Amino acid sequence: MFDGKVLLITGGTGSFGTAVLNRFLDTDIREIRIFSRDEKKQDDMR
Repeated sequence: MFDGKVLLITGGTGSFGTAVLNRFLDTDIREIRIFSRDEKKQDDMR
């Protein structure tokens, strides 16, 4: 279903965004992009 798709997560450094990220890490999604207002948290997530 998500094979080769790009997933965009807004608010990705919060608790819900992190849970969504963890759910999709082991799928066939081609790319996951995360946006957050907190630049430091977003950099730490790398």
